[in-house]
Amino acid sequence: MKKAGVLVLVFLIIASLIFINKDNILKMIYRIDYSEYVEKYSKEYNIDPLLVYSVIKAESNFNESAMSSKGACGLMQLMDDTAKEVATNKVMEYESGITLYNAEKNIELGVTYFSGLLKQFGNSPIALAAYNAGSGNVSKWISQGIIKSDGSDIENIPFKETNMYVRKILRDYEIYKKLYK
Repeated sequence: MKKAGVLVLVFLIIASLIFINKDNILKMIYRIDYSEYVEKYSKEYNIDPLLVYSVIKAESNFNESAMSSKGACGLMQLMDDTAKEVATNKVMEYESGITLYNAEKNIELGVTYFSGLLKQFGNSPIALAAYNAGSGNVSKWISQGIIKSDGSDIENIPFKETNMYVRKILRDYEIYKKLYK
């Protein structure tokens, strides 16, 4: 019985410390790494930096060396062809296999690309779906009436991975707003 009492006491102490420090603990999970780049390019393209952090968290969990099984690279998990196209439009020097692993360039290209999707689709949920599944798929879903162009029915996104991706980022975005605004 003595051991059980000690365990309960230890549990209560740990639970109290977690409760007292919950925002600090959450900020270790919902990080704002690379803020100098996120803030710079978010401001340039008029995108809430907290949304960009949410994308980076979902894409790479702030691992600038990340590579997906499909070949997406870096913090914002860009495909080489997409990044080349964005870099060409920005008149930015681009080198396959290198540029996407540069944190600043990756964030610049990712934010630029996402900004274009926001302009194309007009709202964050649909732009996020296009970031994950491609703008062609999203345009097709809208034209076929599978999803609405205003993003009000994201639960109807037909690709399960994209459906979960959009929901995760929007959930994380709300958490980021509560922690950092």
